Amino acid sequence: MNATEIIHMIGTAAFAMSGYLVGVRKRLDLLGVLITSILTAVGGGIIRDAIIGRIPLAFTHNTAWWVIGVTLLLSWLFKLQQSKKRELAAVFLLADSLGLVAFTITGAQAGLMMDLNIFGVVLLGFITAVGGGIVRDTLVNDIPMILRQDFYGTVSIIVGLAIYALHALGWINPFTLNLLLVGGYLLRLWAYRVSWRLPRF
Repeated sequence: MNATEIIHMIGTAAFAMSGYLVGVRKRLDLLGVLITSILTAVGGGIIRDAIIGRIPLAFTHNTAWWVIGVTLLLSWLFKLQQSKKRELAAVFLLADSLGLVAFTITGAQAGLMMDLNIFGVVLLGFITAVGGGIVRDTLVNDIPMILRQDFYGTVSIIVGLAIYALHALGWINPFTLNLLLVGGYLLRLWAYRVSWRLPRF
């Protein structure tokens, strides 16, 4: 198992948990929570694969489904659904931010594998990272985070650009990928903490 596969599993687990927490916050039933978790975890990847014209990996590989199942089971066993509102918000931030960065990395690498230009690489990373969240938020009648938290999408773009730069320099390896995962994650959390925002009209 290579570094990209591990990062993809981390992203899948993180987004499955964030979908679970949204379902709990919205007081959905069991099926509703399953749907929000699954769509958050695999939605972005399905959209990405549809764009590049390949059968979605979620339809041909079972790893994501095992990761989602284990994540939901552990979330239930640790009784996250009984957490207070503030605790739910904190766990959601940590999980969703991790999923954002992890899926940007794996999505951008899909673009590199297809020898796309910088726009294609960054766009695939961006879509993979935010696609599932957009579907989730739309489904539960929330404004997608990409539209209401300015630096959310910007982090994805920065990570996508970094992946492209590392590839151009020949520096793509497990160490740099993990370093980028940690760095992007800390950037997202710091941006949230200090309320970084893009200029508004």
